[in-house]
Amino acid sequence: MREEYMIERQGKRFVLYAGLLEEAHERGLRSIETELLQVPDQENGEVAIARAIVRTEDGKFSGIGDASPANVNRAIAPHVIRMAETRAKARALRDAINIGVTAFEELGGDGGEAEVAVSRGRDDGEWQEAPAREESRGELPATRKQLNYLESLVSDVVEDGIAKFEDMVGKPVGELTREEASEWIGRLSGRAA
Repeated sequence: MREEYMIERQGKRFVLYAGLLEEAHERGLRSIETELLQVPDQENGEVAIARAIVRTEDGKFSGIGDASPANVNRAIAPHVIRMAETRAKARALRDAINIGVTAFEELGGDGGEAEVAVSRGRDDGEWQEAPAREESRGELPATRKQLNYLESLVSDVVEDGIAKFEDMVGKPVGELTREEASEWIGRLSGRAA
């Protein structure tokens, strides 16, 4: 796994979903199929559950992922079905390419300790409080793919290009966090449509 797809939080290493997907493609990914097993509603605590099946040249691998407003950050809460699917795909991809490190996206909230405790064999049930999790997410720099896409959108949508965009944002594009880049990609994608 390329180092750019590995992050460290509180002394523990995690892999990013983008890295899992890229590595799987390099190793002969044939397909990823997903299925929504549980639609979130009031009766089940708004929990979405998804299954993913990954097929590679080496075989078939599956994973289950869940998401609810209780285990994602506020920005993701309206999108729990997609997060459950991403978590399921991450688990299946990890098995398919033999990565034993938990994917960052699998964690509760924004990098909470629940999944880390399970993957490290802890069962003490300790959770990190939400403010610290949100703080760590804001530190992640935007990925190269995010920046490339954002720069492309800016050139299509913003009249005076990157300089005007950087004035609007208040910092150079290269200093955006993942969260900021994602937010601006969403805004500009809507304008481009």
